[in-house]
Amino acid sequence: MAQTHFGFQTVDEDDKAGRVRGVFDSVASNYDLMNDVLSLGLHRAWKAYAVAVAAVRPGMQVLDIAGGTGDLARAFAKAAGDTGRVVLTDINEAMLRVGRDRLLDEGVVLPTVACDAEHLPLADGSFDLASVAFGLRNMTHKEGALAEMARVLRPGGRLLVLEFSKPAPLLQKPYDWYSFTFMPLMGRLIAKDAESYRYLAESIRMHPDQATLTGLMKGAGFGHVDVHNLAGGIVALHVGVKC
Repeated sequence: MAQTHFGFQTVDEDDKAGRVRGVFDSVASNYDLMNDVLSLGLHRAWKAYAVAVAAVRPGMQVLDIAGGTGDLARAFAKAAGDTGRVVLTDINEAMLRVGRDRLLDEGVVLPTVACDAEHLPLADGSFDLASVAFGLRNMTHKEGALAEMARVLRPGGRLLVLEFSKPAPLLQKPYDWYSFTFMPLMGRLIAKDAESYRYLAESIRMHPDQATLTGLMKGAGFGHVDVHNLAGGIVALHVGVKC
């Protein structure tokens, strides 16, 4: 059986999705609080930057993949207006439920689909824009997931991938301390779950760096890819245009 990475562990490919689901089942109820604590609130600025780059206009068809608690979907829905459509997906039903309930509490009603990003139950060429924020690194077959995202986009459509990446060399040592000491400690103190946050730190290290992800996106059908480094490369926004 083929194997893949689950953090720093090597596991059977068939087991990874279930393990990732277990992590996000565990962290779902504290997800936004922990994001604020661990990023000092910067995740909100990173997402706001992605929304600004997306430049969604009224009437656009938008797909938010692995959208979790709905931060991007909320902003996209406001920009797309009544004539547009925003579809929120996530493989994890606990995360999707938190996001859907929060959106409903704010009066935002949009389609939500529990599905695997590697097998999107959506028609070819049906979206103008797709986004995935802090979700690609958890996918088993990133090339397959990126190809699926390209498939559902129309020619000239854009994909935004907001994800942790490789920081500048001067930041590497403090970032390692933060990732492998501070993150699990906060996970234990606040979410009562150090192991899930240790996995999340490890998954960041196993994710492709900026240049490698650019190559994967081009191989999946995106003819042009721009990279926007944020926070010294700790986070990167990749913007690909479908051929």
